[in-house]
Amino acid sequence: MSEEEEKIKKLIKFRGELEKRIAEVQRELEGLQSLMEVIDDFLLEKGFKRPEIPKMEEAKKEIEKAEVPAGYTELSIKTPTGERLATLHIGDGVVRVVLDRDKNFRDNIPPFRQFLIERVLLKMQEKDREAARRGEITPDKILSYSIIKEGDIIREIIIRNVSEERIRDLKSSIRWTLEKMYEKMVST
Repeated sequence: MSEEEEKIKKLIKFRGELEKRIAEVQRELEGLQSLMEVIDDFLLEKGFKRPEIPKMEEAKKEIEKAEVPAGYTELSIKTPTGERLATLHIGDGVVRVVLDRDKNFRDNIPPFRQFLIERVLLKMQEKDREAARRGEITPDKILSYSIIKEGDIIREIIIRNVSEERIRDLKSSIRWTLEKMYEKMVST
């Protein structure tokens, strides 16, 4: 057997070993990815907490700091009759919803929890967690939100890590929610 034939034989053998090793690594990777999914699902299930509600003094301080930073867009949310419900401050990946002080929007008035929180914000958060799990975004880019209240009266909603694509959906969802809540408040 010539020297070249010997090299080819060794390369064929080496290639076979590489194929075998690649298959092993792929199986191991699939197993590790499955394990990561199980861990992520468990952590999401056990680690999910409702937004923390700050104490009244902290809420007042947050509301007092509600100046509009440079580069933010301010948008009023009004009823069809012109009654102001809230002001949105949009910019730098953040949407701040400052509810009108003379309206007492309570967190138990539908459709606040059922629609805005559960069907809009939590669904967006869930999609971001799934995207982070797939490696499409980093975990620090997952949408998060906090609700500042005085007792059960909502004063402000802060939504962080908002992509440009989601701003229109959030504006319309927030407007619709507040209009429906206000209708329920004035009809009782």
